[in-house]
Amino acid sequence: MSRLLSFHDSNEGGYTVLSQEPDSIDDSDPDAEFGGSLKRIELEQSLVRRLDTRMSILILIYILNYIDRNNVAAARLKGFEEDLQLKGQEFNTILSILYIGYTLMQVPSNMFLNHIGRPSLYLPTCMILWGGFSFLTGFARNFYDALILRFLLGFVEAAFFPGALFLLSKWYKRDELGLRTALLFCGCLISNAFGSLIASGILSSMEGMYGRSAWRWLFYVEGTITILVAFLSIFILPDFPANSNWLTPIERRLAEKRLEEEVGISDNELSEKPGHTAGLIMAFSDWKVWWLAVALSFMIVAFSFNAFFPTLTKTLGYSDTVTLLLCAPPWLVATVCAFYTSRHSDAHQERFYHIMVPVIVGILGFLLAASSMNFWTRYISLFLMAQMYSGFVTFLAWASNTIARPPSKRAVALAFINAFSQLGNIIGSYIWQSTWGPTYRSSYMICTMLSVVSLLMCFLFRSHLAFLNKEIERKEEGSEDSRKGFRYML
Repeated sequence: MSRLLSFHDSNEGGYTVLSQEPDSIDDSDPDAEFGGSLKRIELEQSLVRRLDTRMSILILIYILNYIDRNNVAAARLKGFEEDLQLKGQEFNTILSILYIGYTLMQVPSNMFLNHIGRPSLYLPTCMILWGGFSFLTGFARNFYDALILRFLLGFVEAAFFPGALFLLSKWYKRDELGLRTALLFCGCLISNAFGSLIASGILSSMEGMYGRSAWRWLFYVEGTITILVAFLSIFILPDFPANSNWLTPIERRLAEKRLEEEVGISDNELSEKPGHTAGLIMAFSDWKVWWLAVALSFMIVAFSFNAFFPTLTKTLGYSDTVTLLLCAPPWLVATVCAFYTSRHSDAHQERFYHIMVPVIVGILGFLLAASSMNFWTRYISLFLMAQMYSGFVTFLAWASNTIARPPSKRAVALAFINAFSQLGNIIGSYIWQSTWGPTYRSSYMICTMLSVVSLLMCFLFRSHLAFLNKEIERKEEGSEDSRKGFRYML
């Protein structure tokens, strides 16, 4: 160990070294290359703070991602269907077609991102494209125009969320990942709140401006904002640790070693098989990836109420403007709960029960909404349903923890799990039929049943991981190596 001449306890919970003799560092110290363990603590705290600052723009990007995806639900309240002369299930088809492109693109997108290693260029480029398609939706004249643009929107939006999860997993340790995933997903939840408020302002004040309908201005304004933020994010988003030029060499080495220590091997060493398809083969041959994908798809069907949230809020009996304002509070509460749940999950290193509790709360919301048309009963049920997203955030962190290495496999697995689960959104687009309104009892019961199935699959998966951990412990007891290896988070 290095001989410290003086040090003091810092406000960050670590230590700041005031002076240190560089020639006194013991070469056997695993942190010798960083100047000793205390110096490493200081360096690591600085690295994580700087990284968090850069990564925070992902939250803003996700807000815009979801606003551009869901603004059609708000536009529906102000003449979208009438102006495009939509009939029957055509509005539902416009909603569902986005997830066709979204599903098809996610795996190839993450494979490409892992190959080029430049998320700071790739993700903003996709963002510029989806902002453009959102803007052009304001010029749609009929069902087919809207259908094509929504498909293209989903095709390029697919790059962001799995790409963001993969980017986070390339920088943060397992006990840090849940919080960062939660903060990222808070962007989605906040977008539901602020998206409704923004839509309320545009739809109530811009009707007829320059001869255009207010719902068209909704797409013009939100698409333009997305494009502007995309250009800004090129200069803020980090690349991967090995090729980030904003790091010093010692910071780059520390960023890589942080993750090496969790699995005993570095990302750069984990290229067991050559070729661009190695990660694809490894991911698709692991049944755990398929199990998580199916479990999440059932959960996503239950979450389909999100796309119809303004429609469900409209059943409370208020005007379009008040309806959009009433949409905001449930999502603001859901954002706070999702953040707290993820912090608690990380602190206790536990995932399953932090998924189970929010989903059960959501189920109670479904049953409450199905039981009554009373204003307060229905509105409270919306708050309860929105809490289900706390479980979704934890589920994504669980998937990242479970399919941890190698990076090529992780890139495909995260993308595939999220992509496959979007089948739930395609199905969910059709379970909220207008003929089932205003009670939507059948819709709520379908969501309840599929939530239960998803929870059962999660419980069985947790039981299997617990068995694998016991097997690992048994092998370690018979080994001369006293070091503890990788453990699955339950």
